[in-house]
Formats: sequence, structure tokens, C-alpha cells
Amino acid sequence: MGGIIWLASYPKSGNTWTRTFINNLVLDPEKPVDINVLSDLTPGDARKSWYEKAGGMPYHRYSMGQVVSLRPKVHQLIADLQEDKVFVKTHSIYGQLHGVPQITMECTAGAIYVIRNPLDVAISVSSHFGLTIDGAIQLMNDPNAFLDEAPTLGNIRQYFGSWSGHANSWTHFDRERMHVVRYEDMQEKPEETFTAMVKFLDLDLPEERIKKAIEFSSFDVARKQEDEKGFKEQSAMNEKFFRVGKSGQWKDILTDTQVDQIINNHRVTMKYFGYLPD
Repeated sequence: MGGIIWLASYPKSGNTWTRTFINNLVLDPEKPVDINVLSDLTPGDARKSWYEKAGGMPYHRYSMGQVVSLRPKVHQLIADLQEDKVFVKTHSIYGQLHGVPQITMECTAGAIYVIRNPLDVAISVSSHFGLTIDGAIQLMNDPNAFLDEAPTLGNIRQYFGSWSGHANSWTHFDRERMHVVRYEDMQEKPEETFTAMVKFLDLDLPEERIKKAIEFSSFDVARKQEDEKGFKEQSAMNEKFFRVGKSGQWKDILTDTQVDQIINNHRVTMKYFGYLPD
């Protein structure tokens, strides 16, 4: 299975956790992989440097239309990094922007789609982007939502749309080549969930190695690393990237009005993925 394996998700849904697990699984280190080198093995598709290489000039000279048009070429550059599969983080929808596919299937071997309860996503989005929770709820309902350029991270603008729009777009991906992972299952039944991910990737690895990768990629390990040396993917809007890492926070934090608003905005998709509260 050569080509890109997309590690896709709406922001703040478990993508970094997935990348951390894959780094520890593939590299099989004696101690947990440094969270600040995750991009060495699992790069993101939003790096400005990819676009500079693909177009042959500094990023600031591109129009947004040119950036969009370069996306397939960028994906080919990433796919060519190695003969085997390449794990690539993306927050993009599975769809088109100005007529250009955001995911280039000619370079694609498969995808892991990580999804999280939007009631909890709203809290994490609020913290990460420096928004009120009401502001986060509004962002998650915006079909044109995007992450603006991040100069400190060297990233381009990333379009991800609404929470349900993002999730629904990826349901159109070839289901035989996609594996869906729920954030909550990663927490509640890690061995079963991560072993299924390994099986999807067609990796024949011993159980002990998978268990070690799960242990080395735990929230507590990542949080300890961030406390000791920071995390370069941290937003400038808050103090911690690895904030709480627990499911069900919404029950204690969101108001009834906020819960109702999220459910009314995303009811069909929440039901599809098993997120409607009793």
C-alpha cells in the first residue's frame, strides 16, 4: 500500500494523538517519541514549504488561487517522499475548493478519519482558538470555516467547513480504503481500537509493540513532555495544547442552551456516529 495515508479530522478531534501513536508504533523507540518531531514521520499537508517547492517561488508571492491550484502537485511531492505509505495530517474536507480537489486521490492509498463528539469539540476549539464557547459553536456551524495562516507554524490557510459538513464529506471517501476512529473509543477501549487501526494499515506487528505504542502515546505522556519542553504546534491563543484529554466534559461545562444548539445544528451527523445524548 504505497501513497498517502491521510490522517484526517476536524480540528481538536484526536489527530495529534493518532500521529503520536503512529510515530511510536512505526519507530518502536526505547522511550516515547518527542512530540516536537511528530511531523518528521507524519507531516501536515498545510506547510508553506511544500507550496514553495511545488511552485518554485516564495509563498508570499502566490495568490490564494495559485495556492489552491498547487494542491495536487503538493500532494504528489509528499507521496514521493518514500516508496511505501506516507502518513499525512490534514484538516481539509474531502471535497473541492474552487474546483480543485482538497484530497488528491491519485496520490492516495487510504485514510484514517478521527471523529470526536462535537459537544466536547466545542470546548477544545474554544480553548485552542481563544474563542468563547458560543463563538466555537458558531465556528463549528460555519460551512466556510477555515484556519487562517499560521506564521509561527509555517502553515497555509486551511478550509474545513462545519463540523457536520467535514464529517459528512469524508463519508464519501472509498469506504474500503478508510478506517473511522472515534476519539471516545481511543480512550475507553484503547487496545481494541488501536489494534484495529494497525490491522487496517496491514501491519503485522506483535501485540507487545502495539501496547507499548499505546502507552507511549498516552495523554499523560504527551502532557508531561509539553510541560517540560513545550509543543511547537501549540496555539498562541492558549497556554496548553494538551489541556484535559477527557470525554464528556460537556456535561459539566456547556449550558442546556449550548447543548441544544449543537444538537440542532448537527443532529443527523451526531446520530450517524452515535453522539446523540440520551
